[in-house]
Amino acid sequence: MRVLEAKLLNGTAQQYQALDEAIRTAQFVRNKCLRHWMDHQGVNRATLYSLCKDLAREFPFAQKLNSSARQASAERAWSAISNFYRRCKEKAARKGYPKFQKHCRSVEYKVSGWKLSQDGMFLTFTDGFQAGTFALYCNGEARRDILTLKINRVRVIRRADGYYAQFCLDVERQEQVEYTGQVVGLDVGLMHFYTDSHGNKVECPKFLRRAERRLKREQRRLSRKFRRGAKPQSKNYHKQRKRLGKVHLKVQRQRRDWAVKLARCVVASNVRLQRRGALCRGVRGLAGA
Repeated sequence: MRVLEAKLLNGTAQQYQALDEAIRTAQFVRNKCLRHWMDHQGVNRATLYSLCKDLAREFPFAQKLNSSARQASAERAWSAISNFYRRCKEKAARKGYPKFQKHCRSVEYKVSGWKLSQDGMFLTFTDGFQAGTFALYCNGEARRDILTLKINRVRVIRRADGYYAQFCLDVERQEQVEYTGQVVGLDVGLMHFYTDSHGNKVECPKFLRRAERRLKREQRRLSRKFRRGAKPQSKNYHKQRKRLGKVHLKVQRQRRDWAVKLARCVVASNVRLQRRGALCRGVRGLAGA
């Protein structure tokens, strides 16, 4: 499976609010399924699927959510339950008992509840929340893959800087490589990001340390706007909360981008890729090559 991401743009405040309601409903379904498992014995995945139908009949807002999205929320609950059973059988030190979600940020649709335009420029949600049509912002290669490959699921994610749609494509990603016989060992440590078997060391970029001064400043501003006992908080408080979230999001993206490029550089340095030239030139400085 391959996942491609595009940002949802050109939506109104009512449309984004509809997406928030869909996300909260998905969280509600997952927590209800988890509670049903705690209160009853012999619950399996089929039981949770049937529970989704009962929730749709009992709660009108749950019926607005697409049936496939309700099933996907039940699958999330069952995934946490099955992982708990697996760790118990393996006698792991930490069993990881399933917990209720408090701040869910995503909702997942299967093959229904959404519609992609023929040119891949717009995405429309057709469930009961009526979020409407959004413009998709992504590069041309990703848009071409979204149009040509089979889409198994569409996941809507809320982040600090907006809403994103993730397309889960039914394809296996493969790289055409030529085995060179080179073997390298990596040791991840605290003083250095990693040290390989040849003695090469890569220093940690410390993105969090670099952003620490700005994080402290934004956190102080957020604390000043907080009013104890006030429900809800002021609009300025929520604006500052979003600014602080964007700083954390930038650090997260810097870490992920650096780690992925470094891993690709390590692989490209020990095998012969057909398209390794441009890749290695772009990330050669990361590994000290």
